[in-house]
Amino acid sequence: MDKIVLEEDIVVYCITATSFPEGVLAAHQKLHAVFPVGERRFFGISRPENGVIVYKAAAEVLEKDKVEQFNYETLMIKKGNYRCMTILNFMEDEQRIGKAFGELISSPDIDRDGYCIEYYYNDKDVKCMVRLQDHDLQER
Repeated sequence: MDKIVLEEDIVVYCITATSFPEGVLAAHQKLHAVFPVGERRFFGISRPENGVIVYKAAAEVLEKDKVEQFNYETLMIKKGNYRCMTILNFMEDEQRIGKAFGELISSPDIDRDGYCIEYYYNDKDVKCMVRLQDHDLQER
């Protein structure tokens, strides 16, 4: 496990999968039909809501975008410290993503209101990330 720091918030467009895990690929395919690979970052964002895992395929909003031109939900990936595991060639065994998140979320210092973030930094590899709690650094 590694730690990485997101220095800036990342705003993303989202398409919610119809189900998890069955609808994940279709959500990503819809997203890539509108936002081709190349100039923006792509993510998978998930967490349990009302006992069901809600999964969103996500593409980074770019400065040049006019947000109103795309009729998609937007969400913010919060800056901060993240615990991370990198999975190489994830398509060889997609179950490794779930296993990685199982390990990552077992840490007591994660942000319980955060998301499980998949950062697809190329077409074969993914960084699985969970945000850590903010700590007040000032002594009282």
